Amino acid sequence: MTQSLTVNAQNPQARLLAQAGEALRAGAVIAFPTDSCYALGCHLGDKAALDRLRAIRAIDERHHLTLMCRDLSDIAKYARVDNRQYRLLKATTPGSYVFILEGAKELPRRVMHPKRKTIGLRVPDHPVAQALLRELGEPLLTATLLLPDEEEPPTEAWQIQEALEGRIELVIDGGGACGMEPTTVIDLTHAAPELVRAGRGALEPFGFSGTN
Repeated sequence: MTQSLTVNAQNPQARLLAQAGEALRAGAVIAFPTDSCYALGCHLGDKAALDRLRAIRAIDERHHLTLMCRDLSDIAKYARVDNRQYRLLKATTPGSYVFILEGAKELPRRVMHPKRKTIGLRVPDHPVAQALLRELGEPLLTATLLLPDEEEPPTEAWQIQEALEGRIELVIDGGGACGMEPTTVIDLTHAAPELVRAGRGALEPFGFSGTN
């Protein structure tokens, strides 16, 4: 059975987030709102939960997962970041961006791209996501909640609960509709930033034209 927790979107209740944190540590896959759209999340060190998350999304190990971090210090711990990359990260986080970076040795190999040894990293600008990360005390392994054969992510908690009943343990409801525009994805592993996906985050900070 999939449980639903309704939290205050601007000031999430600590006791409810403690329940979510406990579920994640116990191997749960959860859905929660972010500053772009709903995301699926699981504990970084839980291989079984990771396998379930990938099965729900119908993605393999070549699809970049996203390590959702509280701040830049977390990113610097789990990815190799040079001065050029750091300046871009500092100027654009928190926000609706995922950055492709080379993973550090602290990351399990199974969560990185098998050939490139890269992973997506992001710092969300959303009270619920940030509060969940503070409760967990470490980054959360995530993927956009876009179901197979669907063109757009669900925006309401009840839609997710209906679609994934019994396949995930918990849906965090922020008390209203979430967005449906995914993050902007920027690959920072090359000499200049490369646009992988244009989404909600503005493109100008990276030298691309147009605003999304």
